Amino acid sequence: MRRKDRAVTQEADLLQILQSCKVCRVAMNTGAYPYIVPMNFGFSYESGTLTLFFHSALEGRKIDLLRADPRVCFEMDCAHSLIISDKACGYGYRFQSIIGEGDMEIVADAEEKMRGLACLMAHQTGRSFTFSPEDVAAVTVLRLRVRQWTGKAHV
Repeated sequence: MRRKDRAVTQEADLLQILQSCKVCRVAMNTGAYPYIVPMNFGFSYESGTLTLFFHSALEGRKIDLLRADPRVCFEMDCAHSLIISDKACGYGYRFQSIIGEGDMEIVADAEEKMRGLACLMAHQTGRSFTFSPEDVAAVTVLRLRVRQWTGKAHV
C-alpha cells in the first residue's frame, strides 16, 4: 500500500468497515479479461479468519468461471463523501475500503448454505431468518475463504 498513513490495521476498525459496507465487488478470471460483479454479502469472522458469503443463481457466467478457477479478488468501499476545496487539485474523497483475495467455493451442504444465507441476511438487514429446504435449493451459496485482506481509509 503506497499510502501507509491510510492503512487500517486494527481488527476492530477492519470489522467496522466490513459491517458498514453492503456491496462487495468480486473479480474472477476469464482467461482473457477479468470479470467483476457487484454482490451483496454477509460475513463471519472467527479466530482471525474472514469468510464472506454470497448468493447467486444456480447457473450463469459467474458460476461457470468459479468452477474453472476459484481464485478471486474482492473490493468493498463505504463512508463516501467529497472533500471540497477552492482549487481543483485540493478536492479529494473520504472513504473506507477493504481489498483482498481468496478462493470462492460453491457450497453444496444444505446446512452450510443455510448458515451462509443467514449471515448474508443478518448483515444486509440486521434480522434473523430461517430458510426452507426449497429456499436453499433455489439458490447457489458461494463461500469466499479469504486468504489475505487489507483496509484503507481516508476520513
